[in-house]
Amino acid sequence: MWLNPEEVLLKNALKLWVTEKSNEFFLLQRRRGHGDTGGKFTGLLVGALDSVLDSNARVTPFRILLQMPGSQVSWTIACGAAVGEMNRHWDWLVQNLLHSLSVFENKEDVASFVKGKVKGLIAEEVRGRQAAQEEEPEKFREALLKFELCFGLPSSEKLVTTYSCCCWKGRVPRQGWLYLSINHMAFYSFLLGKEVKFVIPWAEVTRLERVSTGLMTDMVRVMTRRCQLDFSMFLSLDEAFGVIGQLADIALRRLLDSEGLELDRVLQQSSNITKRVLEEQALRTYVLALFRLPRGERLQEVALCSVWTPHARCHTTGTLFTTDSYLCFASREEGHCSLLIPLSEVISIEKAESTSLLPNPVIVSVRSKKAFQLIELQDRDSLVDGLTSRLRALQWKHSMFRSKKSLTSSSPYYTFCYDTMYCDGEDIEERALRQTVNTEALMACYHHSQPDPNNSTATMEQVKERLWEDHFPEYGRGVHMFRTEKIQKLVAMGIPESLRGELWMTFSDASSELASHPGYYSGLVTESMGQSSLATEEIERDLHRSLPDHPAFQNVKGIAALRRVLTAYAHRNPKIGYCQSMNILASVLLLYTKEEEAFSLLVAVCERMLPDYFNRRVIGAQVDQSVFEELIRDRLPELAEHIPDLSPLSSISLSWFLTLFLSVLPFRSAVCVVDCFFFHGIKAIFQLGLAVLDANATALCASADDSQALMILTGFLDQVKYDEDPSPPTPHPLSSQSGEEEGRPPVKQHTLITDLIADSYEKFGDLTVRQIEKLRCRHRIQVLQAHEDTTKENALRVVTPDVSLSPENLADVYDLFKTEHFINLYWGDGGTTLALQHHDPGRPYVEQYRVDRVQFKSLYMLLVPWLCGFHTDTVAHRTFTLLDQDRDSLITFREFAGWLDTLYFEELNEKVRLLYRLHIPPALTESEDDPSPLKSPQLSTTRPLHVELPNAPDVCVHVEGEMRDFQEQLKQMLKDLAKEKEKDVEQPVPPMNQREFIQFCKTLYSMFHGNPDENELFQAIATVTSLVLQIGEVGHRSRCSGSEVSSEGGAGDEVEDDHREGSQEDHPVFSTEEEGERKEGTSKSSGSESQSEWAVSYAQILASLLTEQQLVNFFEKPMDLSAKVAEAKVKQYHERAGLLMLQQGTS
Repeated sequence: MWLNPEEVLLKNALKLWVTEKSNEFFLLQRRRGHGDTGGKFTGLLVGALDSVLDSNARVTPFRILLQMPGSQVSWTIACGAAVGEMNRHWDWLVQNLLHSLSVFENKEDVASFVKGKVKGLIAEEVRGRQAAQEEEPEKFREALLKFELCFGLPSSEKLVTTYSCCCWKGRVPRQGWLYLSINHMAFYSFLLGKEVKFVIPWAEVTRLERVSTGLMTDMVRVMTRRCQLDFSMFLSLDEAFGVIGQLADIALRRLLDSEGLELDRVLQQSSNITKRVLEEQALRTYVLALFRLPRGERLQEVALCSVWTPHARCHTTGTLFTTDSYLCFASREEGHCSLLIPLSEVISIEKAESTSLLPNPVIVSVRSKKAFQLIELQDRDSLVDGLTSRLRALQWKHSMFRSKKSLTSSSPYYTFCYDTMYCDGEDIEERALRQTVNTEALMACYHHSQPDPNNSTATMEQVKERLWEDHFPEYGRGVHMFRTEKIQKLVAMGIPESLRGELWMTFSDASSELASHPGYYSGLVTESMGQSSLATEEIERDLHRSLPDHPAFQNVKGIAALRRVLTAYAHRNPKIGYCQSMNILASVLLLYTKEEEAFSLLVAVCERMLPDYFNRRVIGAQVDQSVFEELIRDRLPELAEHIPDLSPLSSISLSWFLTLFLSVLPFRSAVCVVDCFFFHGIKAIFQLGLAVLDANATALCASADDSQALMILTGFLDQVKYDEDPSPPTPHPLSSQSGEEEGRPPVKQHTLITDLIADSYEKFGDLTVRQIEKLRCRHRIQVLQAHEDTTKENALRVVTPDVSLSPENLADVYDLFKTEHFINLYWGDGGTTLALQHHDPGRPYVEQYRVDRVQFKSLYMLLVPWLCGFHTDTVAHRTFTLLDQDRDSLITFREFAGWLDTLYFEELNEKVRLLYRLHIPPALTESEDDPSPLKSPQLSTTRPLHVELPNAPDVCVHVEGEMRDFQEQLKQMLKDLAKEKEKDVEQPVPPMNQREFIQFCKTLYSMFHGNPDENELFQAIATVTSLVLQIGEVGHRSRCSGSEVSSEGGAGDEVEDDHREGSQEDHPVFSTEEEGERKEGTSKSSGSESQSEWAVSYAQILASLLTEQQLVNFFEKPMDLSAKVAEAKVKQYHERAGLLMLQQGTS
C-alpha cells in the first residue's frame, strides 16, 4: 500500500534489505530473510528477528524507496506483504512518473512532486474505502470530491452523507446539495450563474425543528446563535431530519461533555461514523431504551421472526434483537407483547427440523425448565452460531467469576468489619447492626401502619395476589415472562406488597445481574465502608432526610442499610458518586427488597433506566423536561396556548422525574407510580405527568402567576390517595377560595392513584419509546447549548471587571477563543493534550476552554494590532510563554482577555511593560532559536551609537538643540514616572541585559515595518537605542567603580558630567534598585564579565521611549478592536483550515 513519505537516512542499514529492482529515482527492496531459499546466516537471523517482534513493530517484507541521485536521504513511499501488490505499485511509478521526473533540474522539486503524487494516491484510496462502505459507492465518491472542492476543508473532515434539497433565503428558494460531515453541515448551490455556499459547525446548532409554513408543508429548520436556515424538498425528509439530529447530538456530546454523557465506543472515533453506523446506533439506542438494557450492550443481530405465545395460543410476529448478553423480542405494535431472555438464564439454543407450518424453528431452553420457540428466521444458521458462541463465552466467564469468589471468600458475604469512625458513643447492638447486611426487606419489619387483616385493604391485597398467581402459570414468572397489555393492567392496579420486590427485580432485570455476580455487593461494602469523601459526607447529611416519617428509617437498622447501599454505589460509580434524590429512591427500594437487591435496583435505575439523570449537571433530567414541554404543546394544546412559556411548569415537574413522584405524592400512591416505572420505564412518568396537567388544565389556565400554578399542582398531588387509604383526605389548599371568583370549578376532594394511572394510559398510552428517544436526541442539543450559554455568561461576568473591553467585543473574543479550541479538536493531528481532548464542565467557567501554543499563535495572528513580519511567530511564542503562568502549556480565557486588554486599552506604560516582559525570562530563553544576525554579536557601548540622519543644516541644529536640553526634559519625566511608580503596586520587573535589549529593539523595528510613518519611527527608535545603550554603559561603569562615577573619567562626556550633578537617588533612571542579582532562571550573557553585568531597567527604557514623540504617538494611537474581531470572524475558520491542510500535506 502507498504510505505518507517517511524519511530513511540509510537505505540499507545493517544490510537488512535486498534490492530487487532499481532505477535512477526508485528502489524496490525485499527484507532479507523473506523468501530466501539458500539458508544464509544473515537471512536466518533477520527472519528470526522479524518473527519474534510484536505485530505492531513487525516490518513488512517489501518496500519502495524514493531516492535522489547523489543523496544519502531516501523516502519510503510504499510497503506491502505481497510481491504482486508491490510490482503493481512499481509498474505504476515507472509508467506514470519516471519519464516526467527527468525534466526536473532541482532535486527538491523531484521529491516534492513525487510526494504530492503519492499523497494523492493515498487520498484516492481513502475515498475508495469510504465509498465502499456506502450503498452507492460511485455516487458517494463523486459527492466526496465535490465536497472537498467546494468547501476547502481538511481531508480529515469526513463526509457522512448528502441530500438534494432546497434552502430558503426569505421567500427565495435555492436548489442545491446539503453535505453532512462529522463536524459540519454545508450547503452548495449554483443556479443561473449565482453561487451560494455556507458551512455551519454542529457546535453552533442550537435547535432543530420540523415546521410547516404557508409555502411548504414540511421543512427542516436549523437554528444557530446567528441565523436560521430552512430546508425543504427532501426525497426522504424523515431520514434527513433524523441524520441531522444524530450528527448534531453526537458532535455536541463529543465536544461539550465527552465524559459526563457517555458515547458509544464506535462513535468516540469520528472516523468510524458513516450513515450505516448512524442507522445502527439509532436502532441500538431504541432497543436499549425499550428493554432497559445496560448501556454497554452492543446490538449483534436483528431478525424478523414469530414467537409462540402460550397465552394467545398462536405465534406472535415481531422482531428479534440479540445483544452481547440478551435475546429480546418485540411485537410489531410496541407494547403489545415483548420478551426478554438474558443469556445467563439460557441452557441451550438449538435448531429444530423445518416444516411447512414451522419454517426454520429455533428452540431456546432456559433454567426454569421452559423453552421458547422462534420460527420464520431468515438467516437461522448464522444467528444460532453467533448466539451459541456468545452463550459459551458468557458461561465460561460466569464460571470463572464464581470459582474466583469461592477461592477468595471464606466467610458469609453479609458480615463486615465496619470502620470505627461511626462507632464513638454507640452501644454494642447498634454497632452490630452497622456490620450486618439485611437479608430481608425492611417492610417485613416495619409498616406505616399495621392494618387489620379483616379490613378492606387486606382484602384488596389478597385479591391482587390471587390475580398475579393466576397470571404466572400462563404468562410465565421471572425475567423471561411475556410482557403484555394484561400485565400492564395488573401493574396499573398496584402490585401487592408481597410481590412488589420480586416484580421490581424482574421488570428491571436486576435479578439476572445479581445472580451473575454473587458477592459483588458485599465486596463493595467491604471496600467502601470507612472511607471518607465528599460523597460520603453528603450521604451522612441526607440519611435522616430520607422518608423521615416512615418507622423503618427512624431507627439505626434502616439508616445503616441506607448508608451501606448509597456508599457502595458511590464507590462503584465515582463519576456519579452521590446525587440528591438517590437517598429517597434507595429508601423505597430497601422497604420492599433485600439490601443486596436494593443495590442492584439502584444500579439499574441510575445507569440504565434514567441515563444521565444522576450526574453533576443532571443533563438527562433537563433533557426530559425539555421533551416534556414539547409533549405538553403537542398533547395539551389548549394549556400551551394559555401558558406560552412552559418553563415554570417544567421546573415544577423536575422533581416528578428525579424522584419518580416519591417527593410529591403520598407514600402509598407514589409506590404505585414506581410500579409502573419499573414496568414501562420513563414512558410511565411522561404519561402520568401529562395526566396530572390534563386533570388541572382548567385551573392552570385560570392561574394568575407561577406561584398559584405551583399551589394548584401541589394541592392536587396531595389529594391523590391509594385505593383504600384509611387516612381522611385533607382539604385542598385552594378549596377555601371561591370558585366563582377565580373562574374555576370546585376542587375535587381526592383522586385515586389507580384512576389517575388508568387515565394516563387511556389518554397518553400511544406515546412510544421510539418517539421519546427521537425527542431526546433533538432536545439534548438545546439543553447542552443552554449550558454553553450559561458558561459563557458566567465567564464574561467573571472577566468583565478586569478588562476594559466592551461587552460585545468580549463576547466575540470568547467565541473566537472557543472556536479555536474546537477547530483543533476537529482537525488536530492527534497530538492534542488530554486536557484539550476532553471538555470538563466541572472546571471554573473561565478555564473550561483553553488553548495550547499552536492555537494561541493562530489567534495571535488574527487579533494582535502590530504584526512583526517574519518575527511574528517568535513574539507569539514568547507571549504564550509569558501568559502561561502555571506552566501547564495552556492559556485560559481570562489570561487571553487580559493580554488583549493590555494591547488595545491600557496606557502606554503598560504596553511597554508587556513588550519589556516579552524580552526577559521566562518569556525569552537562552535556548531560543533566533537566526537574527543581531543575536550573536554584542553591540559595543564604549561609544554612542551613530545614527545616519539627513545631511541638512537645519536638522543638525535641531538635533543639537534637543541634546542640550535633554537632561532637563528627562528629569521632569523621571519625576512624573517616580510618582506613578509609587502608585503602582505591581512587583518590579527584573532588569534587562544587553542581549535581551537587542531582541527588544529587533521587535520594535519589526513592528514598525510597513507603517506609514516607518522612516520617522526607525529614526526615533535608533535615537532611543543609542540613549539606552549609553545609560546601560553608565550604570555598568558606576557599578564597576563603586557607588559613584570617578571624576577623572573624561570631563568631555556630557552624560557622565550630568550624572555627577547629583546622586543616583536623585535620578531614578540610573537607580540600581532593580539591578541586583537576577531571579532564578534569568539568562546571562556568555561574553566578558563587563558585558554580563550590563543592564537597564524597565523604568530607564520607558523614560527613553517617552523622549520620542513619534513612539509615544504610535503606542497611544487608538485601535479599533471591533474591526479586528469582525475581520477575524471571517478569516479564522478558512485560514485555520487552510493552514491545517498545508500541515497535513507537508507532514
